[in-house]
Amino acid sequence: MLQKFFRNKNMSKVVKLRLKNTIIDKTLTYASETWILAKRDRKQINIFERKVYRRILGPVYDIEKENWRILNNKEIHAVVKYPTITETIRLNRL
Repeated sequence: MLQKFFRNKNMSKVVKLRLKNTIIDKTLTYASETWILAKRDRKQINIFERKVYRRILGPVYDIEKENWRILNNKEIHAVVKYPTITETIRLNRL
């Protein structure tokens, strides 16, 4: 259901990021204070989070190569400036 919102061109990126932070992050971190995350779990959560960010931010036009491309991980974190879900889980631990 959220995929329709993230693909909607009429909604701003700010609204989409707020939706992600309020719905997806809260759902993923529910009762995370007691979790023990293995390295594989952290990797899978980070992959999912970057996938959502790429869908929200969409492709960018590369002027030098004159084509469209997706953002790499460093560019995503530079644009978003929010802590990752795994960092939030680590900080909320008991």
